[in-house]
Amino acid sequence: MKIKLLLAALLGLSMLTPAVADDLDDIKKRGTLVVGVKDSTPPFGVLNTKTQTISGYDVDFAAAIAKKLGVNLIVKGVESAQRVPKLQNKEVDLIIATMTKNAEREKQVDFSYGYFITGQKFVVRKGKVNSIEDLTSATIGTVTGSTSAKQLAREMPGANMVLFGDYDEAFVALGKGQLDAVSTDEPILAGLLNKMPNKAQYEIPNVTISLEVYGIAVRKGEKRLLEEVNKTIVAMEQSGEAAKIFDRWFGPNSNAPLMRLFKINAK
Repeated sequence: MKIKLLLAALLGLSMLTPAVADDLDDIKKRGTLVVGVKDSTPPFGVLNTKTQTISGYDVDFAAAIAKKLGVNLIVKGVESAQRVPKLQNKEVDLIIATMTKNAEREKQVDFSYGYFITGQKFVVRKGKVNSIEDLTSATIGTVTGSTSAKQLAREMPGANMVLFGDYDEAFVALGKGQLDAVSTDEPILAGLLNKMPNKAQYEIPNVTISLEVYGIAVRKGEKRLLEEVNKTIVAMEQSGEAAKIFDRWFGPNSNAPLMRLFKINAK
């Protein structure tokens, strides 16, 4: 009898214990979703210096998720090396910033389904590169804390890799002749190449060293928020909204035209 009473008391206590609030509850309670995005990586994210606003492919996905949650959107600019720390420190709720899904990062954050698929390539002077062998001992610029830097170190150990804070700095060095190439994912390269004053002298040769799947990062263990993000981006694919966003930033009339060779799937 005493055991039954004790169990009943314990069950009663557990029923009265309030559930611990998670990130989804916090976001809805305050009415804002704070998302870390790139602000110098067109067309994924670029800062308008006059209005101090950030726009781009990733920002459009952030806006769609905020709308689905019924909250306002705040975007904050982040550099590659800041993405995981700012998420873990709760400075942002999500990271939507050209972040490649990989096993190392999945120990630190949880990722959504892939919302963009691309490959790592190079911008070089026209006619200089026809195969990967032309770059094996080249001086190549990329960004600190990026997957691109790790891929270069692994796939091209003979190259001289130079690290920068952002890709704008790397492209300035390329234009000055201090680098043989800049390497990262093709759509980022296409957007930055379009900004170069002497862009006709450069190209992106058909040389790829990796396949990159971008995911939206949430804090580890935030299952409810991740579920909402995944449901939203799959619904965007099914409704055609995801394809429209791609066409806005990468379509034939954009500054970085690419073919959309992927779909957002629940996997």
